[in-house]
Amino acid sequence: MTPRTLHTVLAALALAAAVPAAEAAEVRQFQVNTQASFLAGTLDGISVDPLGRLRLADRVERLTAIEEPFLFSAAAHPDGWVVGTGNAGRVLLVERSGAVRELFAAPEPEIFALWADPDGTVYAGSSPAGKVYRIPAGGFPGEEEPAPEDAVFFDPGETYIWALARDAEGRLLIATGTEGRLYRVGGDGAGEIVYDSDDTHLRALLPLPGGAIAVGTAGEGLVQRLTPRDGELVPRTLHDDDAPEVVALATGPDGTLWAAVAASEASLVDVSSPPRRSSSQGGGDGEEGEGDGGGEDGAGTVIVIEGGTGEAAAAVSAGSRRAGQRGARSKLVAIERPGRVEEVWSFEDETVFALSHQRGRLWVGTGLEGKLYSWDGSQMVLEKDVDEGQVVALAAGDPGPAFATTNAAALYRVSGGLERAGTYTSAPLDAGQAARFGTFRWRGELPAGAGLEFSFRSGVSAEPDRTWSEWTGWRKSGASGHGGEGGEVPLEGVDPGRYVQWRARFRAADGASPRLYGAELSYRQENLRPRVERFAVLDAGEILVPQNFNPANQVYEPASPDRQGIFTTLEPASENGAGRLKTLWKKGFRSLRWQVEDDNGDELRYRLSFRPEAAANGARSGDGRWMEMAEELEDGHFSFDSTALPDGVYRFRLEATDAPDNQDGTALAAERVSEPVVIDNTPPELASTARRGGRLVATVADAWNPLRRAEFSVDAGPWQPAEPADGLLDGRREELALEVPEGARLVLLRVEDAAFNLATFDLTQELR
Repeated sequence: MTPRTLHTVLAALALAAAVPAAEAAEVRQFQVNTQASFLAGTLDGISVDPLGRLRLADRVERLTAIEEPFLFSAAAHPDGWVVGTGNAGRVLLVERSGAVRELFAAPEPEIFALWADPDGTVYAGSSPAGKVYRIPAGGFPGEEEPAPEDAVFFDPGETYIWALARDAEGRLLIATGTEGRLYRVGGDGAGEIVYDSDDTHLRALLPLPGGAIAVGTAGEGLVQRLTPRDGELVPRTLHDDDAPEVVALATGPDGTLWAAVAASEASLVDVSSPPRRSSSQGGGDGEEGEGDGGGEDGAGTVIVIEGGTGEAAAAVSAGSRRAGQRGARSKLVAIERPGRVEEVWSFEDETVFALSHQRGRLWVGTGLEGKLYSWDGSQMVLEKDVDEGQVVALAAGDPGPAFATTNAAALYRVSGGLERAGTYTSAPLDAGQAARFGTFRWRGELPAGAGLEFSFRSGVSAEPDRTWSEWTGWRKSGASGHGGEGGEVPLEGVDPGRYVQWRARFRAADGASPRLYGAELSYRQENLRPRVERFAVLDAGEILVPQNFNPANQVYEPASPDRQGIFTTLEPASENGAGRLKTLWKKGFRSLRWQVEDDNGDELRYRLSFRPEAAANGARSGDGRWMEMAEELEDGHFSFDSTALPDGVYRFRLEATDAPDNQDGTALAAERVSEPVVIDNTPPELASTARRGGRLVATVADAWNPLRRAEFSVDAGPWQPAEPADGLLDGRREELALEVPEGARLVLLRVEDAAFNLATFDLTQELR
């Protein structure tokens, strides 16, 4: 994640150890000290800058809610602001008092573009089957609107009207799709095509000083400057972005051209299909491509703009995010002059819908969660987080801009000065398990007379609900004892739980706001018992060694038969083995392997013990008490030389304890007993032999394990299988038939049991 990328994810909350583990279970901290971690919470009247500093935001007033499914456009009007809606295609006037009245209703469902002249005349661009309607100042005379066709000012025969503006000579400019054309219309309604782009949509439009015009395309993501020359507009591409859609343009007093570029499922236009023409843009002479992949049938409007996020959503084409596209959903690009272009900010999961330069700052409206940002030349500051889903349009206002939202539709304005009070509420912080909460500490500034208070609640469910505790009363903090401004609040009275939330209430004084730079909340998990998920005994002879095991540089054979009790084990895994194991074979060895989980993440230690279950005669062996094999084990496996034990049936016990991290008497342990395990170090025995015709029949028996291999050799010839009388070599007693030719001088029978005990018998005497 780059420092400039916004991530509103709870994963940004870091955990840090506060005291040595030897004192008890580890005390940890929830730390919130970055813009991303603060944005995981809820801001009401609070702004946060990229350095993660909270303060009271510029005062924002919600003028009115609008009873329409969607709101797509807005423009300043002498009496307030006009807004364009969907899916009813209405043009509404919102007065400064918040009163709303309808100016016009188009037959087309969406109004994506609006322009208002200083005298109050309004031009509205409808989509699809796009037309430009002219609405006189004060509305239409009489009690009823005229027929829609009588209000048409200009009909370009295009699908979409994306943007409207006046050029330097006062003529109306109209940016369209899906043919990607720019029209210029005089006061009499007569229009002409002044630029026919090679892209599918002219998505954004901005007249520049001196008569030039900036346009942003959708399909190939181009920012172009159209310069008047000899009565024509000559195009020059200023920026060609990897993202396919230039959503909005704005310019600052220093001449910097700002562009919002998007690749988002929440786009208003579907440009996920290839553009209709080639991308040759140098002089506006690009030739038509053979296909029309972005024509009217392939570029439908995305009306529901709630939009998905994440790479799963990007697996299919939607809006301006093509199949498989990765990376940020939108970004802000600064173009100082041709050839000098800088990406100054990216939004990983948010879609930029609007830009406007006012009051010395660039204002940025986004969704998925309805946020208004400002860019002051060096950093992006969150100014307002609204309840509605998307900030889709920005319009001029005094003393600050107005902005329109959709999902749901409303109109706000920045009214100047700071909010007098505001509240920040953290996201639910997950301790992983039930925990007790200790102390809350904060860092920041508290001007004289200003207020900063805190409140807390906890619960067990991931989402706060009625099962959570009530918020505590507001608490002021005492001195933190650290350098600089700040304080701490003991969390007595906050119930134990898995989740906890904190909130801060800001109060201004004399126009100065408290500032909160960072916060941490200590907690300690309630100790939980370890869980033995698996405890298994490997097959006879299987041992586990590190992946980097090399007999050339490690001791492989047992060092001393009586070095550690009666059991000889292997060398422990080396540190550079990285915990990866492989299986080898060593005769006479047995291996135990286990998996233990601890929900507290505590360090674990293991102890192994054993006891006999049955001896060779079937009688119970021993008194049933456990005898120690090994203790203070750290690995999840143990291999030992089983020849130290007499043949018989045994059980093994694993005990796991979290004592290393809980030395204050709260340590807990878990245990698991293995299934019965046969220890067999004795090879099979020859019970009897007999001649049956031309065959030699040998009966072989094993006290503990079935036979797994039987083969014989005649006169030192190759080994060949001995045939079991019942056809299957799977019993502890088997009758084996050997085809031995007359005159054989040496007959050997080799048998092996399931514990790999091997015996070879000389049957030569049986031939005589």
